[in-house]
Amino acid sequence: MKSVEQSVLEAFDTMWGLYPEPVMLVHANRDVLAVNQKAKDSGISEGIKCFSLYPRDRVCPGCLANKMLKSGEAQRKVAVSPQNGGCVDGYWIPVKGLDDVYVHFGNDITDYAKPELLAG
Repeated sequence: MKSVEQSVLEAFDTMWGLYPEPVMLVHANRDVLAVNQKAKDSGISEGIKCFSLYPRDRVCPGCLANKMLKSGEAQRKVAVSPQNGGCVDGYWIPVKGLDDVYVHFGNDITDYAKPELLAG
């Protein structure tokens, strides 16, 4: 597993530790470097490959990490979750100064999604 400086891990925890949805700090090779408390509570841990959360697909459906890594710009995608049918507003955000590390999370916006989005 790749590693990052302790100061980066501390900054991640300071910013994302109490965020109400699971958040991961991920290396370009898809190693999960750190997770917030909600991710831990959801069974996500450091040291895994992020795509292992989708073992049948071997890739997160709709993943925009490659696009974000290539462009250096944050990416957003709203999609219906294949796991629970809910609507997730997903983000891939580069970490300033680290070309190969990004923050990834998704907000459950099911209660705010249009019914036709969830149906199809």
